[in-house]
Amino acid sequence: MNVSDFNYELPKELIAQDPLLNRSESRLMVLDKVTGEVTHKHFYDIIEYVNEGDCLVINNTKVIPARLYGSKEDTNATIEILLLKRIDSNTWECLTRPGKKARVGARIIFGDGLLSGEIVDVVEEGNRLIRFEYDGIFEEILDKLGEMPLPPYITHKLKDKSRYQTVYAKYDGSAAAPTAGLHFTPELLKRLRDKGVKIAEVTLHVGLGTFRPVKVENVLEHHMHSEYYEITKEACDIINSTKENGNKVISVGTTSTRTIESAADENGILTPKKGDTDIFIYPGFDFKVIDSLITNFHLPESTLIMLVSALAGRENVLAAYEEAVRERYRFFSFGDAMLII
Repeated sequence: MNVSDFNYELPKELIAQDPLLNRSESRLMVLDKVTGEVTHKHFYDIIEYVNEGDCLVINNTKVIPARLYGSKEDTNATIEILLLKRIDSNTWECLTRPGKKARVGARIIFGDGLLSGEIVDVVEEGNRLIRFEYDGIFEEILDKLGEMPLPPYITHKLKDKSRYQTVYAKYDGSAAAPTAGLHFTPELLKRLRDKGVKIAEVTLHVGLGTFRPVKVENVLEHHMHSEYYEITKEACDIINSTKENGNKVISVGTTSTRTIESAADENGILTPKKGDTDIFIYPGFDFKVIDSLITNFHLPESTLIMLVSALAGRENVLAAYEEAVRERYRFFSFGDAMLII
């Protein structure tokens, strides 16, 4: 299985640069994973495809304004850092740019001294460990100084930080949004609950590995990035009972999918878990829990389009993507959605 098997042609103008004014008015392509049949809807029509007793699994992670710009204390050279993973209360694993100026021992000043950091180590893939010093609460300082770490294919500046955040985001920790959830509004979630749809919340803190290209031709040789996840007893009970009752588990996004498939045993039973997962889902994967998936349109040759293809079939997915291009759907993080049934 080669990476090039998951390629498709995408005109640059179809990459969405800004979120829609109303989240739920995105277009929705409904793909039947058995027949490959495609139906065109709007996201608010999702309620037609979810029944009483079904369960939506949502990822309640919260994106932090993880991009910071500072200057080296000794030379005043500009350094850009991206917070990737918290190691302890004051130390983070970070992506630094330019890397050659970010040597161990270098000190970086942010916001006229409101925050400072020292590079204490170089780790896997050239990332740096930075120990921060500050007065007050780190998250509040980050809110003042940091920018939302939008993906590299989005070139427009985000005017409202909340638009790169789901309406149900709770727990700080992501360097990127679980974008399938961006389409939901509080009103749409209420309508689903009123219909008798159960909602289970899980947490997976999205890392930048989600945007890293697959650099090997053979899919099986790809080293999958690791991300922290947590699934509570409450969420396990909701999902397990849904399966027992013969109802559908609908995963909102690839991150929710990776979480519940990581936590499931061979029989598809979930138990409370927390830790890191590097699960890699590609065609041939045996899904043990999820029945349906709500997702966005993903980059060519990415691990995300491989995951979607594992559920719906590569040929079905590529044919649906070709139709999405013909129909001028909006692609990627701020783009339109797909429901695989």
